[in-house]
Amino acid sequence: MMDELELLKKDWQQKKGQLPRLSYDEIYKMVRRKSSSVVKWIFYISIAEFLFWIILFFVPVPGGKLMAEGAIILQSIEMGLEIIRYAAVAYFIVKFYQNFKKISVTDSAKNLMKNIIVVRRTVMQYVWFNLGVFAVMMVIVFIEYVNYDPRIELKTMIAEAENSILLWLGVCIALLVSIGFFAFLLWLFYRILYGILLKRLNENYRELKKLEI
Repeated sequence: MMDELELLKKDWQQKKGQLPRLSYDEIYKMVRRKSSSVVKWIFYISIAEFLFWIILFFVPVPGGKLMAEGAIILQSIEMGLEIIRYAAVAYFIVKFYQNFKKISVTDSAKNLMKNIIVVRRTVMQYVWFNLGVFAVMMVIVFIEYVNYDPRIELKTMIAEAENSILLWLGVCIALLVSIGFFAFLLWLFYRILYGILLKRLNENYRELKKLEI
């Protein structure tokens, strides 16, 4: 079943000799409204994600925090990264809101196309930033628990082994594979979540290009 936009396009193509300007404006307004709705959802989702990370921050760690001197230093680095992440996410939320306002008041197809490109670029920057922070955090947590958690005897076992260098190499490879796997899952989550919305924006962008031709 054709949606409203497709019906307007078909009507415009059939009657463009009679009312080209009115039909053009109707189609443009429809695309702008749909684009504004997509960006609004991106804005809402980013707020929900921000609140999720804040709630997760206050969830107690099983077994409590490690109190060794080196662990405390690493935990301070973790805290610094958390603050940077929250500040960055807040920045992106503001950017998403600004993008939403710009698209809502855009008065030409050309400017709307430019704003759609900006939105896509901002979303991609947001996703890659989160993936980068996630990877760094995984490395820090791994170092912290392997070196300072008395319940984990991996460091002692490797030190007592004959081929300790090879074992450490294997551990590093396993760590990289684990980071890659979980980063891929996170990327897949973002791909599904934001990918659907970006796909709609891309469709709107293509419709605008047709109008401009």
